[in-house]
Amino acid sequence: MSTIRVALAGNPNCGKTTLFNAYTGAKHYVGNWAGVTVEKKSGEYRYGDYTIEVIDLPGTYSLSPNSLEEKIARDFIMSDAVDVVINIVDASALERNLYLTTQIIETGTPMVVALNMMDEVEKTGGTIDIDGLSERLAVDFVPIVAVKKRGLEEVMERVIALAEGKVAYRPVAPVYSKKVEDAIEKLQMQLPQRKDALRVIDGDESFILTHNIKMDGLQNITEAVTKERYDSVEIITRNHFFIKNRNFHKLSDAVDTLMLNPVFGIPMFILVMLGVFKLTFDLGNIGLDYIDVFFSDYLSVWVSEAFITMGVAEWMRALVVDGIIGGVGGVLTFVPNIAIMFIAISFLEDSGYMARVAFIMDKYLRRVGLNGKAFIPMILGFGCNVPAIMATRTLDNEKDRLLTILINPFMSCGARLPVYVLFAGAFFPGNETLIMGSLYFLGIVIALLAAFVLRKTILKAGESHFVMEIPPYRLPSVKSLLIHVWERVKGYVYKAGTVIFAASVILWFVMNFNFSGMVEMNESFGASIGGVIGYFLTPLGFGSWQAGLSLLTGLVAKEVVVSNMAIAFGFAEDITAAGFYQNMSGFFTPIAAYAFLVFVLLYTPCVAVIGAIKKETNSWKWTGFSVVYQLAIAWFVAMLVYQVGTFIWG
Repeated sequence: MSTIRVALAGNPNCGKTTLFNAYTGAKHYVGNWAGVTVEKKSGEYRYGDYTIEVIDLPGTYSLSPNSLEEKIARDFIMSDAVDVVINIVDASALERNLYLTTQIIETGTPMVVALNMMDEVEKTGGTIDIDGLSERLAVDFVPIVAVKKRGLEEVMERVIALAEGKVAYRPVAPVYSKKVEDAIEKLQMQLPQRKDALRVIDGDESFILTHNIKMDGLQNITEAVTKERYDSVEIITRNHFFIKNRNFHKLSDAVDTLMLNPVFGIPMFILVMLGVFKLTFDLGNIGLDYIDVFFSDYLSVWVSEAFITMGVAEWMRALVVDGIIGGVGGVLTFVPNIAIMFIAISFLEDSGYMARVAFIMDKYLRRVGLNGKAFIPMILGFGCNVPAIMATRTLDNEKDRLLTILINPFMSCGARLPVYVLFAGAFFPGNETLIMGSLYFLGIVIALLAAFVLRKTILKAGESHFVMEIPPYRLPSVKSLLIHVWERVKGYVYKAGTVIFAASVILWFVMNFNFSGMVEMNESFGASIGGVIGYFLTPLGFGSWQAGLSLLTGLVAKEVVVSNMAIAFGFAEDITAAGFYQNMSGFFTPIAAYAFLVFVLLYTPCVAVIGAIKKETNSWKWTGFSVVYQLAIAWFVAMLVYQVGTFIWG
């Protein structure tokens, strides 16, 4: 059996990851915006007697990259590690996509072009002269619809034929003017291969430095090459791509006059997000009640009675019932809220709306020294800050990227949601949506303020420009939504069964033992540790040892805050809003409760996020700075909320 290595290359948002999932059976995230894939992904596909290793490369508009993930794609395509490239082309945007196609042709790497989203072309009444395209460029063009798995086998047959040498590969590269050809010839005196000369002309600075290339008289040739490539693509498109209904996107354009409106765009975004939070509470709490009844009225009782019947020691019964079931159950109770929120967020992402939010945020981000492209990782932070920080690789400027990494943890991730649901339901009944909405928007505001200060002080840089493709609106498929939500909820439940399970066991011991053995909780190690932290939290309105210890354990994972509170405050048997309020009202006023939520929103992220910051910045200095400055901001803002709120409302 032969193994063939195939790279999937194409523009951002052309359907590469959808095709990768279709071939390999993987369930990687697919979104309707640019920059979803930021690193290489690999999977296997069996076809006949062949094993196909499929590598999904980050999206790139050209082989003249600016950002980190584009460099990854370029370097892999130009290496000897790939047998055949499948160039995925968005058929509905043929002209833009073919620029990369012409560049891949010039590398000499065997290639098959998959014309994806042909169904969208057909809906417009458009046609593509596929045979004409294949003949003109001497490269196989195959029509496909990746999301419906249409045309996939035809693509793979062409790939195998190329890899096995059963068909000749002699593509037709663009023909350049004499000025450009002279420049290429001059460079070939230093680099014999034409593709390397073009790599230099395309401005690959690392390649130029590595090979010590002399650029005398060639500094202005890049622009000429780019223009001539676009001219070539324009001619090809004009002769082989025909659109009958040029008003097809009229409805989409009409919607965008509102969604992208400079005045109404932001209010629309706020309304949309408030709707998301409303659904999260109203629908999620229905499931929450049922799960809470299961844990508190059934499972805890069954296990407790079984242990008593078997004569199990009291400390062991308390560990399992109060520690494990109380801690883990306290987190799992919020699965319905998590699921509802992720369904709504995934719908907005897949529909193409979130890409538009990034566009309308551009002018606000420019005021703090960033651009709209930085808002995409910030939106991804609503799900989890770890992939969001990785998504900063799409940014072209290193200082922009570092700045976006440093402010990303202020975006409220899904792990904080159980804390919001618990406190908002208990202390602000009837106003949960507004409370939750205020926290999410406070996170955005603090992130922008932090960016402004950092840009003016330690991360000074010139203005960066924002060029972003606005994808068409698409109705997300039910299957795609369910996969996204399942992957995110599965991660939450997995964390409950591993990290939170272990944390609950450790915390139970910490809160029930000291050097003398088993003691009352307020004499335990946990009370001592939490008491020290609580001293510093007193100006914030929640100086109890239970609150201090809960926030400390939140560094492991933010869900552990709820797990720890369920054990420390003893409300594991009734985690409903009413039960929570009954147990907590002696420790928190409503203002202190809101200050606590603000602190949870802003303070140092969990260890997984700290690890992601270290990996992406490759610097302990910036990682340490991130931890300390976020803690300081959280303390200051929460203190301000409590002190000012108490002064005004008493």
